[in-house]
Amino acid sequence: MSTIYNFCAGPAMLPQPVMQKAQQELIDWNGLGVSVMEISHRSKEFIALTQEAEKNLRELMNIPQNYHVLFMHGGGRGQFTNVVTNFLGDNGRALYLTSGQWSSSAVKEAKRIAGESQIDEINIVETINGLHQVCLPDLISMDKDYRFVHYCANETVDGIEIFDTLNSPWPVVADLSSTIMSHDIDVSQFGLIYAGAQKNIGPSGLSIVIVRDDMLAMPTLVQSSVMDYTITKDNDSMFNTPPTFAWYLAAEVFKWLKGVGGVAVIESINKQKAALLYACIDELAFYKNGVAIDNRSRMNVTFQLADSALDAEFLADAENAGLVALKGHRIVGGMRASLYNAMPLEGVQKLVDFMHAFAKKHS
Repeated sequence: MSTIYNFCAGPAMLPQPVMQKAQQELIDWNGLGVSVMEISHRSKEFIALTQEAEKNLRELMNIPQNYHVLFMHGGGRGQFTNVVTNFLGDNGRALYLTSGQWSSSAVKEAKRIAGESQIDEINIVETINGLHQVCLPDLISMDKDYRFVHYCANETVDGIEIFDTLNSPWPVVADLSSTIMSHDIDVSQFGLIYAGAQKNIGPSGLSIVIVRDDMLAMPTLVQSSVMDYTITKDNDSMFNTPPTFAWYLAAEVFKWLKGVGGVAVIESINKQKAALLYACIDELAFYKNGVAIDNRSRMNVTFQLADSALDAEFLADAENAGLVALKGHRIVGGMRASLYNAMPLEGVQKLVDFMHAFAKKHS
């Protein structure tokens, strides 16, 4: 069978070596004669898996000791609620920076839980010379008191990424669902990081939370025990049965990433992939991208055809060439190529070759 390159924004492709190992171990994991999905999450074998997973993630991201790593249910949307219920008790207030569809969704959820009076919002994207550009506000000069400021580092729908570090007098809460481990970050700059697994970590249904000690002392709202960060921490992410298979696959992805050289190496590859695709878009008048160069996402490259009437043909021909899931989000249309860690450089090169040929065909 010919190679298929899956550009889906999520659930996204997983590294082929991880999938092959999971296939081999599906019905006999660790020599136990049963699947990892079938054993107790409190067994010594599974506990060893979780401990190694956390150790490897801490090494990959250089996570300081005063941060806790939580493996939780609910994905990214679940954390939209959790950051509110865990930190905004006693009428606490929060500032949300919106830059696209996902950060806006986080605001809606926050207001739904805490109410309009506790949530302030600033739209940080401006259209300059026809291109979307992030303009970070001066938070230091703001005469306000917030429990935290929240932002989304990468908007998968809009193809916008924020590479700058927020200079904030309040703890920074960041949705890194689609950028976690795609490039080096300084974890100590954040009060809390969360990420849905289905981009660079593993399958959907799992989320990673990295939370600083002092954040857990904030007043909470009434909430489910299973979504309480302190309870989750105190029970080693096992207050109830966790998504064990997703945790297993995440653990294998961490090992794979360490094996290829870690985050610094994958960041270099990710830069090459994004540069290759954006160069094709910029070179050919047949394609266009609406994001300013400094905020072009490395993980989710959005683009449009000059003639949208050719969209369906482009997608059909691409799929026939083994390039799948290139259709843009239903809200914005066009095309979207997601270049997460598992996407090899060869897949992007094949897409670029196809785009050149398609443009030539219709020139």
